[in-house]
Amino acid sequence: MGTARRTHWGPSPFVLPPTPQSRPHHRCGKDHQISPPMKIHWVNAVDSPEFALLCTTLSRSSIIALDAEWKPQQRTHNPNLSSYSFPFVSLLQLACRLGDDSVENELEPVVFLVDLQEIELGEIYGVLRDVFVREDGLKLGFRFKQDLAYLSGTFCGEKGCELGFDRIEPFIDITSIYSFLKQKETGRMVSKENKSLAVICQELLGITLAKELQCSDWSHRPLTEQQKAYAAADAYCLLEIFSMFQARIGKEGDIHEVDVPVSTNLRLGLTEILEKTTITARVIHSKFFGGSEMVKAAAPSTNVCVTEVLCSKSTRLDYTLLKIIQKYGTKIVLQESDRKPRASKKKTKRQSRPGVMAKVNNIECSDDWQGPPLWDLSVGGDGCPKFLCDVMVEGLAKHLRCVGIDAAVSYSRKPESRHLIDQAQREKRVLLTRDAKLLRHGYLIRNQIYRVKSLLKNDQLLEVMEIFELKISEDQLMSRCTKCNGRFIQKPLSTEEAVEAAKGFQKIPNCLFNKNLEFWQCMDCHQLYWEGTQYHNAVQKFIDVCKLNE
Repeated sequence: MGTARRTHWGPSPFVLPPTPQSRPHHRCGKDHQISPPMKIHWVNAVDSPEFALLCTTLSRSSIIALDAEWKPQQRTHNPNLSSYSFPFVSLLQLACRLGDDSVENELEPVVFLVDLQEIELGEIYGVLRDVFVREDGLKLGFRFKQDLAYLSGTFCGEKGCELGFDRIEPFIDITSIYSFLKQKETGRMVSKENKSLAVICQELLGITLAKELQCSDWSHRPLTEQQKAYAAADAYCLLEIFSMFQARIGKEGDIHEVDVPVSTNLRLGLTEILEKTTITARVIHSKFFGGSEMVKAAAPSTNVCVTEVLCSKSTRLDYTLLKIIQKYGTKIVLQESDRKPRASKKKTKRQSRPGVMAKVNNIECSDDWQGPPLWDLSVGGDGCPKFLCDVMVEGLAKHLRCVGIDAAVSYSRKPESRHLIDQAQREKRVLLTRDAKLLRHGYLIRNQIYRVKSLLKNDQLLEVMEIFELKISEDQLMSRCTKCNGRFIQKPLSTEEAVEAAKGFQKIPNCLFNKNLEFWQCMDCHQLYWEGTQYHNAVQKFIDVCKLNE
């Protein structure tokens, strides 16, 4: 065993139902990927069992998280082509948390992926419209107003759906929940506009929400298993964040859980109620002046709080959730201007300055790599491959570290393009990105940047290895800190030394004390690692990915 590679990968707290193309997700420390414990249903036809299940589940769900995916669309810079249409929404995700009156074995969250390219839009339009405005179902979303505008535009072209969608209520935006939780934690106001969903998941849930597939072609069929898992996780994580919010609200003591006594007769239809002779007699011999008297007559002789039942519309919403909706619930309303596509101001400004556009187009670099790299000995480098990965390929940075390659990320969370390029040049690194706009900068040198073509991290790793002719050996695997890209100490620590070194920032599991393991520490961030089952699984994974046995 080479002394260079050391790490520990812990088990994931979420497990997806196994699929032929899926691998288990692991985590290191607090940084792990989400694989939600849920059932995923693919809905692409109205006469399918999945569609019937979707309709039933939506009617019984107390909370519904919404997300949508569409094929990335580039707006034209041609002044003669000023019109712009909304993209067609290819996939709608609905993650449902069922109400308390559900069957016991169906209380786990369920995610539906609705294929809007295949399903008859006119048949599902009414179902979605009713769900969007149903008062007894809270809807969650992450900056969903744009998604709703695109979704409305997708349906407007179909017969019977001309009105599209104009509102969602009651609704809570995840950015508002994030702002509330961070304010409680830090005691100061936090801006809601500058955090992505991936960052929010990382800070609140401690998970990494991989976003490599965000810009993939969602119009292509069939979708890959990775795309389906990504889409499901995007909606499911909204439920997880809301659960944290709901727990915090309950802990505050402002809202107490109240069990409203409800007769099972109140869940019956009118026909079923009148089939009961004792109830029928009370209904026939009573004088009614409103709906509440009918409910009282149908209820048993026990004391039932009819007002609370009628106000809640359904027993699926508990008292805590009702209070949350009353206090924090809002709505999305599309104005007429929101439903009409318009070109951005930035594009208009560029169209008015054709000379500037011509200059930008002239300096645009090629997608193909033009070496040699900055670390090459022929250009004064040290011969050691070094990369700088921008935010779009941060997952690739961790993969490169796992195979022993020096892969840094930006010092800033939201760096300017010029700062990225300056850092790469200063540290003699090749900048890796998927952002085509970076290639247009005039101060780039031709061997300073490479645009990664692949979407998935494993494919990206193989692409970079091939383009830059990287030689990977088994001894290099896990030889860098996956957290900060640092190197490990040369001499291993004993268990006692590791416990002492970990005080204050890392906990060593008690189950490791009697295993006589060696611990390795990062010289930069001081993170501790050890060889465990997940370590060996990770080594085997990269042996397979890099084809080191061939």
